[in-house]
This record gives sequence, structure tokens and C-alpha cells, in this order.
Amino acid sequence: STQSTWVRIHNYSLRSSAITMPVKVGINGFGRIGRMVFQALCDQDLLGTTLDVVGVVDMTTDADYFAYQMKYDSVHGKFKHTVTTEKSDASLEENDIIVVNGHKIKCIAATRNPADLPWGKMGVEYVVESTGLFTEADKAQGHISAGAKKVIISAPGKGGVKTVVMGVNNQEYDPSSHHIVSNASCTTNCLAPLVHVLLKEGVGVEKGLMTTIHSYTATQKTVDGPSKKDWRGGRAAACNIIPSTTGAAKAVGECIPAVKGKLTGMSFRVPTPDVSVVDLTFTAEKDTSIQEIDQFLKKASETYLQGILGVATEELVSTDFIHDSRSSIYDSLATLQNNLPGEKRFFKIVSWYDNEWGYSNRVVDLLKYMSSKA
Repeated sequence: STQSTWVRIHNYSLRSSAITMPVKVGINGFGRIGRMVFQALCDQDLLGTTLDVVGVVDMTTDADYFAYQMKYDSVHGKFKHTVTTEKSDASLEENDIIVVNGHKIKCIAATRNPADLPWGKMGVEYVVESTGLFTEADKAQGHISAGAKKVIISAPGKGGVKTVVMGVNNQEYDPSSHHIVSNASCTTNCLAPLVHVLLKEGVGVEKGLMTTIHSYTATQKTVDGPSKKDWRGGRAAACNIIPSTTGAAKAVGECIPAVKGKLTGMSFRVPTPDVSVVDLTFTAEKDTSIQEIDQFLKKASETYLQGILGVATEELVSTDFIHDSRSSIYDSLATLQNNLPGEKRFFKIVSWYDNEWGYSNRVVDLLKYMSSKA
């Protein structure tokens, strides 16, 4: 009948609109990573189509300053999208809405407790937690209390938070139980794909040591300053090589249990503003050669880790990897040239990563992946 046909069409259109409605997202912390995640989302044409960022949280609510920070970046250059600002209420002194490509994003004042953020009222389902302050499960839970459904921590998580590394263990994500997940660290995102290939291709890892030569970050000092917990970390970032700790290698064991307890490592913070490089030195579980490992990594970059693992075959340096969206770019030349001839068990692998841009793109990928499983 005409009525039943109308009901079928009506139901179909309801389902279609449910499918195409963008997922509402909030970003807590609009610093380096918060802004880069937002930019990656815009560059992938996801804003307002798949993902709708409705609110960004930081210490200020001055939209003009937010817009300025987005438009100009000392490392990544100029923002490619149209940005304007406006007031949510005519009585306000300053603009508190950023408008990007026609989409409105509210600037929200930071709170000591995420539970006080207006996520419920704004209909926010997913929160990118990028302040670096709420990495423990119980603190990040505040976003859920505020009305969000899921939280992605853009740092290593603590207190039973599920660690997800895209391309490595994302299939373990369970929407019914994993409400707070960690995207691990930028270094773990570089190292884990390498280890994943070694295990998948049967080379194995008996034990390994990782060193990351890491660009300085916002936690460091411009000139020597107080740093009670990490004395070396308080020294001037732009004129020192600073040895530091990193949990990145151990964290690989969180997403690849087969290597739990077999990897550790350290970091050297160096005077570059972006791009870092991992040196993984390991003992294989079976006889192989560096040439065979080289082929395994190249194959993975073109197949099961395409877009996650890259390969560099030219004589490149760190600035050549600025704004590279991949998690890990295996340096074939530096690897093949710097291993012991004829060695069958003991190897070194070198891989680059843009610790800001590559990582931020994985946060967006994880956001897309989780929302597709909802």
C-alpha cells in the first residue's frame, strides 16, 4: 500500500540520516597536538562530514587567539582552510566561536575537573584528551561523567587504559568495554609497526634496546630552569643533547604482548623543533639477514601497513620528514649500511617519524575507527 511504502521510505531516510550524521567531537587541550589533530581532521575533509568538532578547550576562550594559533605554525606552515571568528552572544566582550570552512566551534574555558565540561549539553560523543593532565583512567573518566561516550588520550594512558596503535592492534578495540583508550606515544607509534612486522614475518624479537633521537617538546625549557623531578630535563632545549627516559619501548608490550618485558629504551632530546628517529637494536629469534628484514619492511609498507609504515630509499635528513603523515618511515639506506656483514641474529633498524603530524593523524584515524564501530 501507499502507506507502507511511505513508512519504508521514511524508515530508510531515518537510517540514512543516522549513518551520515557527523559524530560530535570535543578537544580538551588546544596545544601542539590538539591543534594538529584539528588540522589533520580538516585536511582529511572530515570536518562537518564524518566528524564535527563542536568545542575546543583551553586556558583562554579568545577565539581570535585560537584562530591566530591555527593560521600560523612555525614548523608546519600556514593553515589551508578559511578561519573567521564571531560571538556566541552579542553581549560578550570578545569572540568565542571559531568558524572553519563554515563550521562553528565553541571556545570553552578549561576546568580543573573534566566532569565540569559541557559535553552532555553540546551532544559530544568523543573527546580527544590532549592536555597531558588527565592520562589516568579515573581522571579521564570525568569526560564520561560530563556526558561524552568515549575518550581518546593523546599520550600513554595509566590505570588500565586500553592502548591502541593503529595498524598494529586496533582490531582489539571493543566498543562495549573500551570507553577510554590511549593512542600511546608518538615513539610507540613509530616502533610498534617495526616490531609488528618482525613478529608477523617470523623473525621474532628475543630482546631489544631502542634509542629515540627526539626533537624538543613543550615540556622542556628555553633556557636553564627549575625541573625538580628531571634535573637534566630542566636544561636549555635548543643548545643541548639531553638524555631522558621514555616508556615507549616498554609500551610496545602493551599492544604486542609477545614482546612484553623484552624491550626497553631511552631518549636523547636534541635541538630540533620537530621530527625524531628511532634506532632499534635487537636480537632475532631465528637466523635471518638484514637484507631479508629490509624486504619484509618494504613489503609491509605496500600491503598490510600501507599509510602507517613508509620507506625512505634516498639520503634524507630530519627536515625532509616534516609534515609526513605516516607513523614510521623506515630508513632503508641507513639500516642496510650500518649492520654487521654476514650477521644472522643481531640487527639495527632505523626509522623516522614526525612526532607531531604523524601522531596527530593516527589520533584522527583512531577516532574514525572507533566511531565506525559504534
